[in-house]
Amino acid sequence: MSQTTNSEDTIDLKELFFSLIAQWKLIALCVILSVVAALLYLRTTPDTYSVDALVQVEESKGASAALLGDLSDMIEQKQPAQAEIEILKSRLVLGNVIDKLNLDIVISGTENSFFDRLVNPHDYSTEYSPRSVLFRDGDKSFDVRQFEVPVAFNDKDLQLSFNAQGFTLTEPKTQQVVFSGRLNQLSQVNHTNGLWKVAIFSQDQFDDSYLINKQSLPAAVNSLLANYSVAEKGKQTGILGLNYQGEDKTHITQVLNAILQSYGQQNVERRSAETAQTLNFLDEQLPDLRKQLDIAEREFNQFRQQYNTVDVTKESELYLTQSITLETQKAELEQKVAEASAKYTNEHPVMQQMQAQLGAINSKITELNSTLKQLPDLQRRYLQLYREVEVKQQLYTALLNSYQQLRIAKAGEIGNVRIVDTAVEPIKPIKPKKLIVLVLSLFVGGFLGTLIALLRNMMRSGIKDAAQIENELDIPVYATVPRSAVQESRVKLLKKKKSIPILAVKDSDDIAVESIRSIRTTIHFSLTEAKNNIIAISGPAPEVGKSFIAANLGAILAQGGKKVLVMDGDMRRGYLHKYFNQDIAPGLSELLLGTHTLEQVIKADSYEGLYFISRGKNPSNPAELLGSQKFQALLSELSA
Repeated sequence: MSQTTNSEDTIDLKELFFSLIAQWKLIALCVILSVVAALLYLRTTPDTYSVDALVQVEESKGASAALLGDLSDMIEQKQPAQAEIEILKSRLVLGNVIDKLNLDIVISGTENSFFDRLVNPHDYSTEYSPRSVLFRDGDKSFDVRQFEVPVAFNDKDLQLSFNAQGFTLTEPKTQQVVFSGRLNQLSQVNHTNGLWKVAIFSQDQFDDSYLINKQSLPAAVNSLLANYSVAEKGKQTGILGLNYQGEDKTHITQVLNAILQSYGQQNVERRSAETAQTLNFLDEQLPDLRKQLDIAEREFNQFRQQYNTVDVTKESELYLTQSITLETQKAELEQKVAEASAKYTNEHPVMQQMQAQLGAINSKITELNSTLKQLPDLQRRYLQLYREVEVKQQLYTALLNSYQQLRIAKAGEIGNVRIVDTAVEPIKPIKPKKLIVLVLSLFVGGFLGTLIALLRNMMRSGIKDAAQIENELDIPVYATVPRSAVQESRVKLLKKKKSIPILAVKDSDDIAVESIRSIRTTIHFSLTEAKNNIIAISGPAPEVGKSFIAANLGAILAQGGKKVLVMDGDMRRGYLHKYFNQDIAPGLSELLLGTHTLEQVIKADSYEGLYFISRGKNPSNPAELLGSQKFQALLSELSA
């Protein structure tokens, strides 16, 4: 049994290969069907084009950073490119493009099924512009210059139909007319559900209907994002790649360039707004600081006029220099705190850092003031007034310089993004890849055909190897008769024609006939040990080749000089009479029933030495007839 199991588990690659070759028609059919499916796909799928653009994001500090100085480095700006990617996908940018090009108005045909695209494809095209949406159907076109609907009808398909008076908008499901208007003018109606403003211009006559949809801003943005993508080129390069895909190469180029323009414009406006905010802050601070400087200078001049000159020691001059430096730093830091407080809370690290620095400067000023109090009163007052003038003068000069620089910067503001490559209209579509689709269809068809053929082999019951019979049943196998291509071509004619030629007579060189001759040789040597000269040909199921073997074996034995009688024992569905060109009756059933004699049912064939008994008419009890003593006596009589 182990040997048998091993033989069953072993895969014969040669046998597998020839089994696939035998089913080449099935594999070819699968390949043809796969190629046809690919051709249908290419026929019904429109070409898709792709355009791209490049944007460089430059890391530059804003106007407020000019006042914050080194403290601006504490503001965490991680991955500026990622932030710009989100801006490029935002409603701020895309919404502006949608409004500018009227991308929220979607027009399409009512017939867009697979069958329509296959049999009768329409030549539709849509041109978007700031002025209107132009829809073309072949040589005809209409222009939608305004399409404002109530909010309840946003994101809903409305059926647009034309008539002699104008046009109508209908709900496809209910077929209810929701709006009617005239062509080539603005139609405005205030219904209970809201205000309608529709202006459609055309000089053509239309028989077909169309679908028109007014999308809400979120829906329009989502429709745009479905074919739009932004990604950074490389890691931390600051170069952003924009890509947009669609069926109309002119339209997608127009849309992507509009996105670039909108993005660049908002970037400049944002930076200009930051600069303007800083200038407004300086406009508020400079007059007050100038007033403080005038007061300090007036008090200092009054002191000088009153006391003429004051003897200041070297030590006092040193204290004065330190005091001026600290007061200047304190004033500048207070200005920075005031500027930063408009952007950050007191808990922000930037604010906490500046408050800590301000506390340290105040501590030094307090310590220095304690030292100055030990000086003579006249020197101390002189130093205080002089310090106030110098501090106010330096602070005012610094802010005035910053103010002038910011005014110049605002006049030449260009933003921190640079458009490297704009969108260029593509030449070739990116999909479908026709050659690749066809090649893949060949491989897929071949694979499916091979898979089905292998499954058929696995599911096909029966014994495929003669050695399996000898090993498992211990029955000798004398010959194996292969299928005959000639005989298979005649199988369909068995029930239509009265006679079928015997293969051993008409095509004696056929490989199946040669195998049957080997059976004759085996029988010749086996008859010496046999009890009689009767050969029974049977099979496990109908139409396995019993009649074919019986007719051809009888003919081959007759060719060898033997006297052969072929008897059709299948009394229900036997058709051996067609091989011998004889009638069904009288035959074996009539002989066993006793209505005819043996001489009446035996028919001589045209081939010498070959005789035949047909099955006869269908009896009601064929099994009882074949098991009767009369049938046994008949066999004994014929074999004598």
